[in-house]
Order: sequence, then structure tokens, then C-alpha cells
Amino acid sequence: MPTARKKKTDVEDQLRALVRLQHIDNRIDQIQKLRGDLPAEIRDLEDEKAGLETRLDNYEEEVQEQKVAKRQAELDIKEAEGLIDKYEEQQLEVRNNREFDALTKEIESQEERIAEAEETIEEAEETIESNEGAIEETQERLDELETVLDEKQDELEEVVDDTEDEEKTLEELRDEASEKVDSRYLKAYSKLRDRLRDGRAVVPLKRGAAAGFAVPPQRQVEIRKRKTVVACEHTGRIIVDQDLYNETVDEMKETLDL
Repeated sequence: MPTARKKKTDVEDQLRALVRLQHIDNRIDQIQKLRGDLPAEIRDLEDEKAGLETRLDNYEEEVQEQKVAKRQAELDIKEAEGLIDKYEEQQLEVRNNREFDALTKEIESQEERIAEAEETIEEAEETIESNEGAIEETQERLDELETVLDEKQDELEEVVDDTEDEEKTLEELRDEASEKVDSRYLKAYSKLRDRLRDGRAVVPLKRGAAAGFAVPPQRQVEIRKRKTVVACEHTGRIIVDQDLYNETVDEMKETLDL
């Protein structure tokens, strides 16, 4: 049984296939430009929001910890004051200096405990006050950011809604167009698309130039013959005859409304 062989497409057909692919990509690029920097802006805003929410959680957690420490210190003071009263009463009933001195040490220990607790309360109150101010500022910034984020998301959603169907159709057409391009040309085309800022890997020859660069007369002749794939010696772009380019684009407009 004979092996099936893929029919080779001639150069002109390949040039037309590349023009079709480029024209579709141009339209997809236009849609993406409509979205502009919105996706990147939204990602940045979402990252900032996540950071602010984490900071807010940390502030609030520390406030709660300091409130617990303050309450414990207040209990310690109350307990220490009660013990001091108790030891002072016991001092009135002691029978010797040794017992009196022992109770004095206990009283001093509780007084130190009170001093430490008062210091803890002071530090806790300062931290609570500082964090509550930071919480207020952070919450204000978070509220502002969420408003901006909602606006940006609505804006992007509106653009996506307006272009979603068209982009889906274009992606399907792009898959079909890619299949008609020889793999070696498709690979070269894709590399050019990635490298060139404007994404124009295929350009027409216009008045002896292509994408702003002059094309030598001999190369112009080759391009017009449509028998070879000619690359710009300056940019690497694939240059095609202007008539071929226009004919191909016009055909696409007639049949696909592109």
C-alpha cells in the first residue's frame, strides 16, 4: 500500500498563508491593545490589596495580643496589691525580726511585680494606640484601592465582553491559518513575532521599502516574482509583494469580514 505523502504547497501559496496569519494576528493584537495595561494594573492592585490585608491582620493580631497582656498585667497588679495588704497585716503579728524581714522581702517582690506590670501596661497602651492608628490608615488605603480595583475590573470586563466573541473567532481562524503554513516558515514567523515589538513578521513591499527599510532592486524583483521567501536583511521580517498582500487581505475581508 503506497505511503500517503503531504502535498507540498508552492511558495506563493505559502506567502499568502503567511499574510493571512499575519492579518489575523494583527486583529488579535488590536483587541489586546484595547485592553491596554488593564490586566497588569489589576494584578498590581490585587498584589497590593493582598499585602495590605496581611498587614491589617498583623496589626489587629498584635492589638489583641497587647490587650490580653494589658488585662493580665492589671490582674497581676490587683493580685500583688492584695498580697501586699496581707503581708503588711502579717507584719503586725510577727514575733521576731526574721519573720518581719521575710515578709518585707515578699512585699518588695510584689512591688517589683507591680512596677513590671505597670511598665507592661504602658508599653501595651502605646503599641495599641500606634497600631490602631496604622489600622485606620491601612483600612483607608484598602478602601480606596478596592474602589479603584472594582473600577478597573469593570472596565476590563466591559472590553472583554465587547471583544470576546470576535477574539474567539479569530483564535479559531488562526489555528486554521497556521495549519496551512509550512512548519519551518511557521517557526520563523513565531520567532519574529516574539522578537519584534509591533509583532509584524510579514510586511508588504511599498515603494521600494519594507517596514521603513529600503530593499535593494534585485531583492525587489525576487519579491515580485513570488518564487522565494525573502527576509529583510535589517529586521528579518518576511517581505511580500504589495499586490499579493492586498489581494490576500481583501479576500479575507470578503469571505471572513476581517
